[in-house]
Amino acid sequence: MVEFFNNNIHSFWFAVGFLLLIIEALALGFSTGFVLFLGFGALITGGAIWFGVVPATWLASIATFAVSSVLISAALWKPLKSIQRNSKPPEKDNTSDIIGLKFRLDGDITTTAPGTTRYSGIEWAVEIDSGSEAKAISAGTTVIVVSVDAGKFRVIAAE
Repeated sequence: MVEFFNNNIHSFWFAVGFLLLIIEALALGFSTGFVLFLGFGALITGGAIWFGVVPATWLASIATFAVSSVLISAALWKPLKSIQRNSKPPEKDNTSDIIGLKFRLDGDITTTAPGTTRYSGIEWAVEIDSGSEAKAISAGTTVIVVSVDAGKFRVIAAE
């Protein structure tokens, strides 16, 4: 196997490149750019050796891999960051059967200081919904759950 790769260095770099891209896609879900850039760098190195642009030596191939990975990183960093920044977060799923639940607050809550309540054996954080005009809701007030996240009720005052 080692002799095969010594005689076919481009095959080694193609194999490494595709392996890194598979790891990035399946294991990391394109969440890191690092492995993606290394995978592209390895594929570029394999192609450069195959087309004879770079001599088929380990020293030249490792240097080409390093340089191409850095260049790919520099070229793709801003566009990928821009795509990531412009992607919308998933919309809230407001189909929970908890939405519409009415209960009395145990303590005061404000937009900066959420409270808690116990429901169905679980301690839930209670915060004022961002769509509400209220900045504070006092203890004893009846509230309605309008949105639910993991361990969190977003409420408005009942009228």
